[in-house]
Amino acid sequence: MPIDILMPALSPTMEKGNLAKWLKNEGDAVKTGDVLAEIETDKATMEVEAVDDGVLAKIVVPAGTTDVPVNQLIAILAGEGEDVAAAASAEPKAAPNSAAPAGDGAGQPAAAAPQPDAPDAAVPPAKTAKAAPEAGTAKPNGRVFASPLARRLAREAGLDIGTVAGSGPHGRIVMRDVEAARAAGPASQPAAAPAPAAPVQAPPAGPSDAAIRKLFAPDSFEQVPHDNLRKVIARRLTEAKTTIPHFYLTRDVELDALLSLRETINANAPKGQDGTPAFKLSVNDFIIKALAMALLRVPDANVTWTEAAMLRHKQADVGVAVAIPGGLITPVVRDAGRKSLSAISNEMKDLAAKAKARHLLPEEYTGGSTAVSNLGMFGIKAFAAVINPPHATILAVGAGEPRPVVRNGQLAVATMMSATLSTDHRAVDGVIGAKLLDAFKRYIEAPVTMLV
Repeated sequence: MPIDILMPALSPTMEKGNLAKWLKNEGDAVKTGDVLAEIETDKATMEVEAVDDGVLAKIVVPAGTTDVPVNQLIAILAGEGEDVAAAASAEPKAAPNSAAPAGDGAGQPAAAAPQPDAPDAAVPPAKTAKAAPEAGTAKPNGRVFASPLARRLAREAGLDIGTVAGSGPHGRIVMRDVEAARAAGPASQPAAAPAPAAPVQAPPAGPSDAAIRKLFAPDSFEQVPHDNLRKVIARRLTEAKTTIPHFYLTRDVELDALLSLRETINANAPKGQDGTPAFKLSVNDFIIKALAMALLRVPDANVTWTEAAMLRHKQADVGVAVAIPGGLITPVVRDAGRKSLSAISNEMKDLAAKAKARHLLPEEYTGGSTAVSNLGMFGIKAFAAVINPPHATILAVGAGEPRPVVRNGQLAVATMMSATLSTDHRAVDGVIGAKLLDAFKRYIEAPVTMLV
């Protein structure tokens, strides 16, 4: 039977993607794991791997096509021993579960991390199959037929992938099957469908595009179409400001001890055979570490709001805003509170480089409970950042600059930095936010405490 290859959902927020390049041609033999195509999403360029052996019978969507909807048919694969011409001319099957989450379509690689990078919303249950799928559907060679994402989630949950019932194409085990098995627990009780979330009241519509254009002389502007990244940023910022009740707290912190310690550490960093230092700490590395350790000290701030319960996280995963052409993205440093400053520094350099090349994997920019946005290098003294769902907070830091301070009744000069914490008031109350910012200040002003 011909196998439909669908446009995959490579991130939780992806609705459309650009089919940048086909790496296989019609008539080419394909093995499981072969890279078929490159897909450009709003945030990254990713590869689509084959999940079956066969022959690429037909390319439905040519290379260079933009705005291809998720789950649209992009190619047809003839199975092993199948007539290629017949497969190419066969009527395409309906896309299975067109509303399925990332990782559920045929031909999709491991993509989204289990924690979504979007506000909690009711996920519609998968369509009911005519017959219950059998657990552990296997190919003739004995290999369990499961997506890479499903395998990873099963491994993390301690589940035997062979005992999970598959509901994907041809009985393939997909992400929703593993999540259902994990929710069912030892008693194998079917998980109850989540209650529908109350619809969010849409903000009043603004003036139309045509009305706005009429405000300007016809030859006074050029029209630059929005790319996918800018559309996603606009939508998510609108969601954040209309669904999250923000409030803001600001503290000034002194940087002189931190700058001195940074200089000493960098001067004594071990060097490789080529003379390159093993690391070079930035002020931002200290900020990431200090915020993560503050979250561990104030666990009531290390949370995520959901309608049913508060998610209190066991480690501090800190997102860091990185500017890329056309917008920004927030890669996440996992368990930053327990990592060394040198590890955070090297990891951030790697994540920033991948972000600017749009090569981040979804698990590298989803999840986390907070984020850092630093505009100090642009001379910005202070600002308030917009919370990135599902985070409960975001810390905006400005430039370190000499300012007058009073010490023991005497006027002095110190290097000061303003830090503003934006907080989701549903999850973090004012006192908790103040305690978090106070803990951050203590670590920054006594940076040696981050080394022990």
